[in-house]
Amino acid sequence: MEFNKLKHVPSVTEIKQVAEQLKGVISETPLEFSASLSARYGAKIYLKREDLQVVRSYKIRGAYHKISNIPSELKSKGVVAASAGNHAQGVALACALLGIQAHIFMPKSTPLQKVEAVRFFGKEKVRIYLVGETYDEAFAASRKFCETNGAIYIPPFDDFDIIAGQATVTMEILDTLVPDYLFVAIGGGGLAAGASLVLPPSTSLIGVEPAGAPSMLQSLAASEVVVLEEIDRFVDGASVKQVGAKTFAICAKGLARMLTVSKKALCQTMLDLYSLSSMIVEPAGALSVAGLEEMSEEIKGKTVVCVISGGNFDPKRFPEIKSLASA
Repeated sequence: MEFNKLKHVPSVTEIKQVAEQLKGVISETPLEFSASLSARYGAKIYLKREDLQVVRSYKIRGAYHKISNIPSELKSKGVVAASAGNHAQGVALACALLGIQAHIFMPKSTPLQKVEAVRFFGKEKVRIYLVGETYDEAFAASRKFCETNGAIYIPPFDDFDIIAGQATVTMEILDTLVPDYLFVAIGGGGLAAGASLVLPPSTSLIGVEPAGAPSMLQSLAASEVVVLEEIDRFVDGASVKQVGAKTFAICAKGLARMLTVSKKALCQTMLDLYSLSSMIVEPAGALSVAGLEEMSEEIKGKTVVCVISGGNFDPKRFPEIKSLASA
């Protein structure tokens, strides 16, 4: 079953109302000045630390907003999500806070750490189904469950309620400063679409994708949503074969530029963030910072914000990251 409170592109007024609704639920994450990055690029560079969010990513914002608006007569049906990562954790915590049953479908290949995190945040309000070997198989099973049980599906990005929730990340930035450039990671496009709706014309929105999954870049080039045949899933928080139709339509108008980052450069950025700032970020969380290098000349003397979108990363993987960075 589908449920949508917002059936149109969210307005700034509606997004401000969402921000009020989220107070006391999410953390208003820090906007930190990065002395090391500012010195490297000759700019004033700030990091929006969504890796310090309660579920270590911004995904709780959209998930809580959408689930909290489900009419009381439908809440008993429960909600369903398919995710191997941050979206699942956001849905799980939202359901625990709101007292709604969550059914989370994850592929069997999902690392135990992520499965346990979903279980931790959801407490007794989450039931996890490990189905199939890939996300696509888990997604198909989740949709079948929805049809059979009348549960409400909570999409990860292509949904106006979700986009409105993610837009509050940028709202918080603007409460402190108005940057010349805002760099955000793009997977399905929810975070970038939300930013597009609230940024003033004076701020250039820069989207950054993994080179192994350039779904937004290719869609913009084709002027329509493109489905990639194969992708590199290394950046699991931002590697999708297809961006959302709603997010694409918004991003096509709001993005000033799209960048792609190689796996090697991304891994080096993760190592730099750890060694220089003691930050442990997931690959998707480092994308925005990794994108700075390609625009090093344009950003000189400018004020720049990079959204660190997530920090769900197992430090035991650092040897792998170091190897990939030096490959």
